[in-house]
Amino acid sequence: MDIQYLLFLQDLRNATGGALNEFFNAISKIAVEIMPFLPFFVFWCVSRKWGYRFLVTLGIGELINGLVKLTVCAYRPWIRSDLIEPAGDSKVAATGYSFPSGHTMSATAVYGTTFAWQRKKRTWLAVICGILIALTGFSRNYLGVHTPQDVIVGFTETVLIILVVGICQRKIDGDDRKLDILTVIGIIATIGALIFVVMKPYPMDYVDGVLVVDPDKMMNDFFKASGAFLGLLLGSFIERHYIHYEIPVGAKNLPMLGFAGFLIAFSWKTYLAPATCVAAFGGHWGNLISRFILWFFVVAIWPVLIRKWAND
Repeated sequence: MDIQYLLFLQDLRNATGGALNEFFNAISKIAVEIMPFLPFFVFWCVSRKWGYRFLVTLGIGELINGLVKLTVCAYRPWIRSDLIEPAGDSKVAATGYSFPSGHTMSATAVYGTTFAWQRKKRTWLAVICGILIALTGFSRNYLGVHTPQDVIVGFTETVLIILVVGICQRKIDGDDRKLDILTVIGIIATIGALIFVVMKPYPMDYVDGVLVVDPDKMMNDFFKASGAFLGLLLGSFIERHYIHYEIPVGAKNLPMLGFAGFLIAFSWKTYLAPATCVAAFGGHWGNLISRFILWFFVVAIWPVLIRKWAND
C-alpha cells in the first residue's frame, strides 16, 4: 500500500507537469539546510534556556534517527520498486537509508520545539509551525523519497523526544551535578552507538554485480550526528562550569553578532568543513570532527566572543 500511495502521488506530479515539485523541494531543503541554524541564534541572542532545549532536542533527534536508520536498513522506495521515480534531484540529494525520515525529524525538532515555546505566547506562530511540519512530512512522500511510515515514525519519535527533553529540563535545569551525570551518560551512549553501527552487519545486495546500497556511505549522517552531539555535550559542560553565558540583552550589536555567528556556522558546515576535515579524514571521521567543531563553537566559543564584543 505504501508504494501504491507513492505511485498515486507520482501520477499527480506527472499530471500537473511537476508544478509543485520545486515548492515541496524547497520545503524539504529549508527543514535541513536552514532551520537547524535557528537553535544557534536562539541560544546566542534570545533565550539560553530554550536554546539548550532546541539544541538537545535536535542533537538527540539526529542521533536516534540515524541509529534507527542503520539498524533497520530499509531501502529507499525507488530501490524497492523500479516504478518509483523521485522528482528532480531528490534521488541524488537523499542520503542514508529510508526509515525513518530525517527531514521529518529535523522539521519536527525545530518547528515542534518552537510550537512548544510559542503556543501560549504567539498562537499564530505555533499554528504556522504545525503546518510546516505537516508540509515537510508530506513533501517527502510527494517527492517520492520516503514512504508514509518513514514520515510517521520520524514525526512520532521526535515528538516523544521533545516531550522527554522538556520534562527533564523542568526537573533538573540548574542542577549541575545531574547535568554532569547526563553528560557522561550521553558521551558513553554515543561512543557505544558508534561502535554498534560500525561493527553490525549490513545488507549487501547486488544487481548485475553492482552493490545496491553501500552501507559505508549510509553511515556518514550518523557520524555527523555523533560529532554534533559530542560537541554539544562537551561544549555545554565547559559553558556551564566556566563561561556562564548570559545573553547581553539590550546590546545594540547583539543581532549583528548573532547573524555573524550564523554566517560562520553556515560557511563552516557548507563549504569549509568538506574542504578541510572531510577531505583530510574521510566521510566518517571527517564528518564527525567537523560537526563536533561546529557545535562546540556554538555553545562554548561564540558565546564568549559575543559577551566580549557586545560590551565593546
